[in-house]
Amino acid sequence: MKKTLAMVSLLNAVLAAPAMANEGAVPTGINALDHVYVIMMENHGYGQIIGNPNAPYTNQLAASGNLATNYFAIAHPSLTNYLEVVGGSNFGVHSDNYPNWHNAACLTNLATTTTNTDTPASGLVCPISGTGTDAATTAVDTTNETQGLPGDNNIDGVRSIAAATNISGKTIADQLVKARKTWKSYQESLPVEGADKVNISDGFYTNNTDFSKITPVLNPPLTSSGIVALYAVKHNPFAYFKNVQEGMNPKLSLNQVVGFEGENGLFADLASGKAANFSFIAPNQCNDQHGRGNAGPFCNYDPLSDGSQAGLNPALIQRGDETIKRLVTSIQSSAAWTRSTNSAIVIMWDENDYSTAPNTNQVPVIVLTKAGSKGMQSSTYYNHFSLLKSIESGLGLPCLNHACDADVQVMSDLFN
Repeated sequence: MKKTLAMVSLLNAVLAAPAMANEGAVPTGINALDHVYVIMMENHGYGQIIGNPNAPYTNQLAASGNLATNYFAIAHPSLTNYLEVVGGSNFGVHSDNYPNWHNAACLTNLATTTTNTDTPASGLVCPISGTGTDAATTAVDTTNETQGLPGDNNIDGVRSIAAATNISGKTIADQLVKARKTWKSYQESLPVEGADKVNISDGFYTNNTDFSKITPVLNPPLTSSGIVALYAVKHNPFAYFKNVQEGMNPKLSLNQVVGFEGENGLFADLASGKAANFSFIAPNQCNDQHGRGNAGPFCNYDPLSDGSQAGLNPALIQRGDETIKRLVTSIQSSAAWTRSTNSAIVIMWDENDYSTAPNTNQVPVIVLTKAGSKGMQSSTYYNHFSLLKSIESGLGLPCLNHACDADVQVMSDLFN
């Protein structure tokens, strides 16, 4: 009798569990991929890049490669989208806040069902782990990045995404390690000491630099506020996860986060043919078209955020275009690419420029494949979850979190 009651209790618990799985079947529809290289650019909408005369190489790739003409970022700000690209969820984060490094006592936003926001200001982001509920994405944001109408349009200003109650606090990196495949996060201007506890860096100085030891002390004294934040942890999503921070498994740790230069960096790996199965490539904030306010005119923020090309800093766009050229040509001339049967390069922008409604969160995405189609333009609706699902399909991994949602399609017309 006790055994029967126990079985009934177990059955009831299973039936009461959320219907949405945090990991599902391996998606179909994408041909097998040896390597995937994701190049993440910043803060520009589709109409600001496509057709822009200051981005000739990018537009050449859009014409000769495969272009998504109906692709949307999810919400704002940057970190939210980076998490969604690699983890299929915002994990309860709608801010660019720094990680609460190595804080084991910190309750995650998944556990508390609260949202870490820019407005009202929230604290540091607890190391992401476990399972729980993420944050809903409204069609129009009038409280976080903007206050009041007309607001910022998330996605297309019409679609919204409900919070899911069974989100798993992991990323594609976890899946790759479990499948005995490899990954790396390449972060330009990361300091030589690595990513641990580093929130910002110019490649040398960081938020951890003790400027009082630099003598003689200047007047005014040097402080971390003077650092040009070329590397920004908000563009390194893997650093926000507990298992990566703690690094109990070296293959799932901050050891896999490296810079562009140096013996273990991006260009060395490409030259030696040691490219990972999944490479996440983030140029620094002058080269990814984000801009900084303290890095000179060639890196200044765009003068206007109105969704137009006229409001842009042309030097920032050109700088990003040259960065894309350097990265793509380096990848395509590498031993890993030439030996590959089929690999893919994805050039994408995390979100639009925060311009208010009616501008939408449409961004350009260009897919270059070694063995797939060329010159394709797809008008199918896709978003960041579609990209994650497509990469998982190509690498033989299960769908993760919102990439499992029934309305999320793989981007087979762009990859195959």
